Amino acid sequence: MKISRRTALAQSTALLGASQLVNPAFQLQAQSANAAPPLPPPDPRQEATRAQRMKWWRDARFGMFIHWGLYSVIGRHEWAMEDEAIPVKEYELLAKQFKPKPNAARDWAKLAKQAGQKYMVMTTKHHEGFCNFNSKLTNYCAPKQGPGRDLVAEFVEAAHAEGLTPGFYYSLMDWHHPDGARCATDESARRRFVDYIHGHVRELMTNYGKIGVLWYDVSWPLNVVGWESEKMNKMVFDLQPDIIVNNRNALPGDFATPEQRIAAEAGGRAWESCMTLNDSWGYQTTDDNWKSSKTVVRNLVTCARDGGNYLLNIGPRGDGSIPDATVPVLQEVGKWLDGNGASIYKAEPCNVKRSANANFTRIGNTLYSHVHFWAGEEFAIAGLKTKVLSAKMLRTGAPVKFVQEELRIRFVGLPKNAPDSPVTTIVAECDGEPKQDTDNVRKTRERAVIA
Repeated sequence: MKISRRTALAQSTALLGASQLVNPAFQLQAQSANAAPPLPPPDPRQEATRAQRMKWWRDARFGMFIHWGLYSVIGRHEWAMEDEAIPVKEYELLAKQFKPKPNAARDWAKLAKQAGQKYMVMTTKHHEGFCNFNSKLTNYCAPKQGPGRDLVAEFVEAAHAEGLTPGFYYSLMDWHHPDGARCATDESARRRFVDYIHGHVRELMTNYGKIGVLWYDVSWPLNVVGWESEKMNKMVFDLQPDIIVNNRNALPGDFATPEQRIAAEAGGRAWESCMTLNDSWGYQTTDDNWKSSKTVVRNLVTCARDGGNYLLNIGPRGDGSIPDATVPVLQEVGKWLDGNGASIYKAEPCNVKRSANANFTRIGNTLYSHVHFWAGEEFAIAGLKTKVLSAKMLRTGAPVKFVQEELRIRFVGLPKNAPDSPVTTIVAECDGEPKQDTDNVRKTRERAVIA
């Protein structure tokens, strides 16, 4: 499995930060040169309110990620500054060239609403260090550069206008700030840089009303002690008591963030799979490897099946417009959710998982079979242990005939061509929580008789 640069950097935080800080007080936090300092105990207030704070997010299931910054102007990937080793002074020139159209975020929010997404998370500052929000701590921010206005404020207004919950992405790593790397080995630099970062977070949590999500990213080059992450989160919850935070400031947070993959967390811990719609987070002019609406729906179903959320990214151009290929994909997903969303938004973890032609979700005793490869007049599930009482098409409500046998259930008399696109959903009402045991099929099915 290929590990993304963002994840690799986040995972390397402890090794770099714990061993490199020169202040003895911080060096003592490391158990060894290769071990992270122990995490502080969970905050009782955050633990006590987590279920209540996260209910809206769990019900939302599907969100829009937006990566937008100076990298969008040149359209060569959001890591262009580092991948191409562009000097800071040269890169800074983009700040004057970044002149997006007014209220570009309104188009994003309208598309998110059409796609069936319930919340939006926007990059307030990516690794490049440019702030899309108004900051008193730097001139390297949208109101004081090319845009001439607060782009985060426009985003928040646009999300609210469509009834969506706004969330903020914020990168701790900063390629622009003079202390962004030397903070790992110079305590004075660390103090200045951490105060700067905490100050940004305070501004974001203070100036934009109620915010649903704080999405930290890449804690290089410090560790949980160096970032003063516990103090950071305490400030966040003092200012935004109902917010939820992720796990990328070196603390576990409220939810995990598998990137470009779908991986459920153990023990029922909340998680959100974040993915690109092509192969780039920021606008990449030549990246044409777009996911189809079928792929997006299949990913969303898998996330819902395993109890997670799906945060799907768009990368607007420098002027704020949405790349053409993005729009029809998300609109097709939205049309599918219009008729099938009942099987996604309120889905509970589902034991039934195995099929070459379909994936599954469930709500209570109701099993939803999401058939992505429609084989014609019959669809079968192996090893379903639970008795089926009735079946129907989800979108139309048309009844579906079925034959249940010891080792399988067959839905029969189906249309030759798939009645829905890009995925057709069959609903089965069961007499208990649906359970599947395909090992039993392998072990007990009738074998051939050798003459």
